[in-house]
Amino acid sequence: MSDEEGYRGGAELLFDSEQAPVRVEVELRGFFQPIDGRYHWYGRVTANDQVSTLVEAGTRTALLRTPTGEAQGTLTDPDPWHRYRVSGTSTPPFKID
Repeated sequence: MSDEEGYRGGAELLFDSEQAPVRVEVELRGFFQPIDGRYHWYGRVTANDQVSTLVEAGTRTALLRTPTGEAQGTLTDPDPWHRYRVSGTSTPPFKID
């Protein structure tokens, strides 16, 4: 049995307040870590040319917004399918029980 919660579906990444949000599909999970007392969330952003261009140019943080929440996240290098890992330590960008 897992204590992980999550979200799968549409989302927006806002890299800069000057730019329009980038619409993406995400799969997110998260869990409360009792050792540090914080909620850790993570997941994948589906392949998206606009996200690739921004991350390759050096932009690694973005506000991730879903229909039930938003949180600042960090994007890392893409996997072989051009999906970016995103993660954060905060209230997650999705509803938790």
